[in-house]
Amino acid sequence: MSHRLSPHRLSLVATLLLSAATAQSHQVWLEQDASGAKLYFGEFGDNLREASPGLLDKFVAPTAQRIGTTAQPLTVNKTTTGFALSAAAAKGESLVAEDTRYPITERKDGDKMIRTAYMPAARLLTTFDKQAPQLPLDVVPTGQHSKDGAEVQVFYKGQVLPKVKVELVTPLGWTKEYKTDEQGKLTVSLPWKGTYVLEAKHADNTGGERTTSGGTEKFDRASYVTSLTMTQAEGWPALPASPAAKPNVMK
Repeated sequence: MSHRLSPHRLSLVATLLLSAATAQSHQVWLEQDASGAKLYFGEFGDNLREASPGLLDKFVAPTAQRIGTTAQPLTVNKTTTGFALSAAAAKGESLVAEDTRYPITERKDGDKMIRTAYMPAARLLTTFDKQAPQLPLDVVPTGQHSKDGAEVQVFYKGQVLPKVKVELVTPLGWTKEYKTDEQGKLTVSLPWKGTYVLEAKHADNTGGERTTSGGTEKFDRASYVTSLTMTQAEGWPALPASPAAKPNVMK
């Protein structure tokens, strides 16, 4: 089957790629292939996967689950380029992962020290069937999907999250920004075959505390960043990935 693009579509692709913008901050995301499933930290659009030794070592204790008819906890093993999960998701299942013990950061705001807890998390889909939220900040499919795109919904602690910005990223680094409606929903365009990562962010300034191996830690602000990995089977030929970026050195 031929995959030729019309002059109009070629022009559109060129415009999109020239206006590409890379993600502004690191994220975690899930990928899986024949060798298994893995949690990565870096920037999907830049093909940047942080390594160990390096920034990957900031993670303390990532946890993961396989979601099917029930939720099954998975073992997470650290490698030099990410975290390998003990099982992949079968058709109709999904994977979720998070690290609730990433080191708290501090910054001075006038005379007050602000302590921020970074809460990275990720979800991977194998279908666009409707799913219920599982993570504190979660992005889930509503079941509405076509060759042109998919509808998703953003939740925070089980409640829909309206008017929040969400960014779609391709392997080549092209991004597109969306905003959820009053029901926390949005429809993303998926013109190319292949893998996409959707990222949502939410800051909770109410403060709180969390339990760690050393006891209880208090924080003033929680910064949630959750990604959704999804694969489109229809559309234009898949985009190539950006050249692999060099991992950063721990400072």
